[in-house]
Amino acid sequence: MRPGERAAPWARGVKAVGDLVLAALLLVVLLPLLALVALCVWWDVGRPVFFRQRRPGLHGWPFVLYKFRTMREGADDDAARLTAFGRFLRASSLDELPELLNVLRGEMSLVGPRPLLLEYLDLYTPEEARRHTMRPGITGLAQVSGRNDVPWPDRLAKDVWYVDHWSLGLDLRILARTLGAVVTRRGIHAEGHATMAPFEGSAVRVPPRRPA
Repeated sequence: MRPGERAAPWARGVKAVGDLVLAALLLVVLLPLLALVALCVWWDVGRPVFFRQRRPGLHGWPFVLYKFRTMREGADDDAARLTAFGRFLRASSLDELPELLNVLRGEMSLVGPRPLLLEYLDLYTPEEARRHTMRPGITGLAQVSGRNDVPWPDRLAKDVWYVDHWSLGLDLRILARTLGAVVTRRGIHAEGHATMAPFEGSAVRVPPRRPA
């Protein structure tokens, strides 16, 4: 079963339009909050306010992801660089709000597999690599199932399951569960890590493939 086969043909168009409309509305409504968080990041972490990094998007093609910075420059250890305010931003998921810009640009969706690191592309099995057949999301099935506390095999399996079983109803359920995950702050980080342990790959790997 491939993405979209379980959903009505028009559902993908509704998802794309819904992403654009909701992202635009949220950016307008949350503009005062975004400005306040940006000011606090500037005061606590310093400039630049935004963290920018190339991440793999649809079909693995890279785009620039935007988040609020949560770490200071200097220390080699991520846990040492992460400020108290940065921990609050991550725990509340406020650091993810700038990704609404990525949704508005058509690079991300509100719901989908999270965009991970470009260096992971060569480490996926062919099955795991299918997570890139849909646009990455601000939230996703793995995030509402434990966030960074979910082991890598389970996390990637949930991404592929989402791709194969995607529907508008599933997106709505994930969005509703996202609110609960943010409130309870479950799975903010894996034990011993600022976020999650690096992905070291699976036994069977796809051939090297790095989009320009």
